[in-house]
Amino acid sequence: MFGTQQTQRRRIAHRRVVAIGSVILALLTAPAIPEAGLDEELERLSAEVASHSERVFALEQKVLHPANTRLAVFLTLQSRDALDLDSVELFVNGQPVASHLYSDRERASLERGGIQQLFTGNLQNGEHELKTVITARSADDDFVRRESTHRFRKRPGVLRLQLSLEARAPDYEPRVSFVEWE
Repeated sequence: MFGTQQTQRRRIAHRRVVAIGSVILALLTAPAIPEAGLDEELERLSAEVASHSERVFALEQKVLHPANTRLAVFLTLQSRDALDLDSVELFVNGQPVASHLYSDRERASLERGGIQQLFTGNLQNGEHELKTVITARSADDDFVRRESTHRFRKRPGVLRLQLSLEARAPDYEPRVSFVEWE
């Protein structure tokens, strides 16, 4: 998953260097232009390079992150004062894809109803498994670690999954639920 993207990025970066090098070479080997025309020619070439750069970036996004295979996972807290979230780890098909250690500020944001985007990536269509490992301190000061798995079917198009944490009195045992957003 990660190796293919890195190889594609290197290839695209190499093409950018070659394109910029070609423009510089063309400027160096171009016949002498009067000084007034040189400024205009330089502005035209700069605009052309910027235009090409924008198109290359758009193509990169299309190739590296096609919308047809996108998976996005979001985190929400249902019981806002029951858990003091410490960390979340996320695995797709047994491969680690995201992990996050929470600061006091991030915890406060989630407790106020915030939604965190844990992961965005690409996934082939078909059956998959999402596993989360959550560590937190419950309202009764117990340290808890919970693993939870969710099997899902990826279909063409963007799939958005909400990972929701809840812990209720009197036991404050964390429960993890998954919801697919439409």
